[in-house]
Amino acid sequence: MEPVIEVGGLTARADGALLLDGVDLTVRSGGVTALVGPSGSGKTTLALALLGEAAPGVRLRGSVRVAGVDVVGEEGPTRAARDVRGRVVSYMPQHPAHALNPARRIGSVLTELARLHRPDGTDDSGGTGRAGSTGGGRSAAGREHAAGALRAAGLPDDPGFRRRFPHQFSGGQRQRVALAQVLACGPSVLVLDEPSTGLDTVARLRLADRLTRLAADGYALLLLSHDHDLVRAVAARTVTLDRGRVAAAGPTAEVLPAPAAPPPPVAATAPVRPSGTVLEARGLTAWLHAGRRGEVLRDVAVRVPEGGCTAVVGPSGSGKTVLARCLAGLHERHRGHLAFRGEPLPVLRRRTARQIRGVQYVWQEVRGSFDERRTVLEQVARTAVRLRGLTPREAERQARAVWERLGLSAEHTARHAASLSGGELQRAALSRALLAEPGVLICDEITTALDSVSTELVTAEITRLREESDTAVLWIGHDLALVERLADDLVVLDSGGVVDSGDSRTVLGAPRSETTRLLLRSRHLGTAGPAALEPVPPGVQRKEHLQP
Repeated sequence: MEPVIEVGGLTARADGALLLDGVDLTVRSGGVTALVGPSGSGKTTLALALLGEAAPGVRLRGSVRVAGVDVVGEEGPTRAARDVRGRVVSYMPQHPAHALNPARRIGSVLTELARLHRPDGTDDSGGTGRAGSTGGGRSAAGREHAAGALRAAGLPDDPGFRRRFPHQFSGGQRQRVALAQVLACGPSVLVLDEPSTGLDTVARLRLADRLTRLAADGYALLLLSHDHDLVRAVAARTVTLDRGRVAAAGPTAEVLPAPAAPPPPVAATAPVRPSGTVLEARGLTAWLHAGRRGEVLRDVAVRVPEGGCTAVVGPSGSGKTVLARCLAGLHERHRGHLAFRGEPLPVLRRRTARQIRGVQYVWQEVRGSFDERRTVLEQVARTAVRLRGLTPREAERQARAVWERLGLSAEHTARHAASLSGGELQRAALSRALLAEPGVLICDEITTALDSVSTELVTAEITRLREESDTAVLWIGHDLALVERLADDLVVLDSGGVVDSGDSRTVLGAPRSETTRLLLRSRHLGTAGPAALEPVPPGVQRKEHLQP
């Protein structure tokens, strides 16, 4: 296959930092090339350069050719770059909130993208595997392309689903909607930045199958990922970036270390758990729309003991994030009993300063929570000034200490959000919450954007807090190996209800529900072989989207 992406000597600079240093890269059609490396190594900067784009303040130099078109030259992005965006190469960002319009229904956006990038309603991009014209005019063709994009992304294409707004989906579902937007444009090159973020183990296996099929259909895929198991499962070639330079390149089996053997079965021995409940929910029911329509949680109970860790897992769309937002006071359409240290816990706008400080929430998509006009460290330190009454100097000193324990260097302190990677911003958001010295920390998929080294630093900090400060942790995640290490108790959600609960070793060692068993069977992507891609048993087919 001829190269469809050719990068030569690409450099990128921002805020005095060298983000990319002489990078060379080739991507061919009909296959998957993976780009891996630590958080902040330059993966997203390189991905954006393929579209002739860069984050604010980032200066590009070098050569980038896509399908024979020069999109970056020695003077930076070229005017010709706009001719390839969407139509030839489409980019799916790491956090789908950056790609989805919160004020528009997804169906109309998908149809508009198809019309914009396929103006005659036909597949004229020269690739294979994309839907052709329906013969019913541009409108009908646009709708057909939109429906095909939803199906290719593993989503239903029924009218009710297309009428949803982005906020009505879980994080994993938004990830797939963002993929559908990319596919609706009809490109020949897909650049996917952490597409497995927010996906449960079953959805992750299906994503691997989906990417393999797209490559077989003739697409060129560049996969940016910290998920080495996903990379092993789908990518023939892997390039490793480290501090903006290519550290290794070649066949995936040679570049990435051998996958770890599956862990042994967990012994069903009850752990010694702390006493005293810090955060509790009983009979929690939540809905999306006025009139209690669109129920997403149903009679959920969860408790987090002092110094303990309770984990919540479940398929994408099962209600995990809505549960976290209810506990954080951000989702007001609910009923049931919420309590912090035995006292009723109202919605956020009615909480006292003590309650706000006591319950801190770190969510998955954090970039929008940082002000681009101030440095990130300044915003992190501000938490201790507002909630603990520290002086700005002392708050900054403590912020730097937490910052460094999480692997962020002194060089990052003067940078703004736009020049930090998703993984670096995720750790900055965790630092911001930790500066409040909370009684309970709600962590919603906070390691999905992190490499293995950064994940270890985060989990070490969580463990230190529990041991030294008796901080309680509600951990929401899809990484069952991490759940096994961190959690005392485990709650499994599916379709808004609790289907398994108890101490984590018992639940994972002897699961009672088919949902838990399916999550466990599906977790060894890249190590279990094709047999892991078994269908979901008919008796546990769950709704892939939230109720209207």
